[in-house]
Amino acid sequence: MSRSDQRRVRRLHWWNRGSGIRLRVWMVVNVLLLSTISYGVYAAVQSKAQGAPFAGLGVAPSAPGLLSGLGSGGKKKPAATVPDKSLFLDPKGVYFGAATPGAPYSSGEVSEVAAAAGGVRPTMTEFFVNWTQDFRPAMITSAYDHGTLPVISWEPWAGGQENNLGGGQTPADQTNQPKYRLANIIDGSFDSYITAFAQGVAAAKWPVALRFAHEMNGTWYPWSEKANGNKAGQYVAAWRHVHDLFQKAGATNVIWVWSPNIVRPVPHTKLSTLYPGDAYVDWVGLTGYGVREASPADTFDPTLRQVRTLTKKPMLITETGAQPDKDKVSWVRSFFPWLEQNHDIVGFVWTEKTKTTGALADWRFDGDAQSQDAFQTGISTAPLVTGLGVTEPSSGSTP
Repeated sequence: MSRSDQRRVRRLHWWNRGSGIRLRVWMVVNVLLLSTISYGVYAAVQSKAQGAPFAGLGVAPSAPGLLSGLGSGGKKKPAATVPDKSLFLDPKGVYFGAATPGAPYSSGEVSEVAAAAGGVRPTMTEFFVNWTQDFRPAMITSAYDHGTLPVISWEPWAGGQENNLGGGQTPADQTNQPKYRLANIIDGSFDSYITAFAQGVAAAKWPVALRFAHEMNGTWYPWSEKANGNKAGQYVAAWRHVHDLFQKAGATNVIWVWSPNIVRPVPHTKLSTLYPGDAYVDWVGLTGYGVREASPADTFDPTLRQVRTLTKKPMLITETGAQPDKDKVSWVRSFFPWLEQNHDIVGFVWTEKTKTTGALADWRFDGDAQSQDAFQTGISTAPLVTGLGVTEPSSGSTP
């Protein structure tokens, strides 16, 4: 081989060697770039999973930019502060909640309710989840995204008609759901589902009001002791079993809401036999609608008297509204003065639904102009909870 050929071989060798180096450098750069991008996506998802940056209830949504969500230059995991549930339990004022057809996902509906209320934004979003549905983190993050505390009405059944007034209006197949008998909850048949749901709530970290098996004193749901083959004493046992599974799963961010119906349709059912005890309850919720009654006092006071003999826990009106009749305007006009007189009531959730959107009547406060005017006048002077602010994470929470 000539010297010139030898030089060409050496040049080719060094070129190939340099190509390998350049290839390895290119691969390292791409791995680093992909890692950075992947971490950015991961951090953004983590930030979203932990809830929107909490600026207080009743606050219009304001989405942070991507860089602010990623933290310092995308180099570290974003630090979201999580408000402890104790911040919500004894508010200095009252919550204004709304149950809308698209809750908890529709921020637009929250804005529509605020506009109808004269610019006052709701601070609670209530929605219904039955036991054929799994926990979804968006249930929580969506509510906080538009400045509301999520209130989950968690129903142990396969579904049916909501807001039932009783009095013969209950379809037979609605209460007759043997799979969801209280005995099956007590004996552990649903433990895997309950635990998975509880673990999802715990992982979300943000406070959640859980209204489990509401209106248990009625006869229109399969968890009533007077329906579906259930027996006396089983409701309390089922409640405590579910509560204990949540505690075991670390779901200490739950605000437990025990929520009977007003006693009007079921006057002979004693609430005392259905109360799980103060150790298992944070708030007492009440379902009550104005139906041919001139004031909320007529609707709620007989039930309030019973509840106050059982517990001193704060109360939340978890479903309310007034049916279109000659008394509706009077009922709505009286609501806020009545609320002001009952200092142990920490808030209310108005059902903003009609017959075509899941209710048995048009319960909306803005269903007619006079009722809307009465509501706007009343809420403009109400001592509402707003802007609870940000606290440091609780001892069980991590950024």
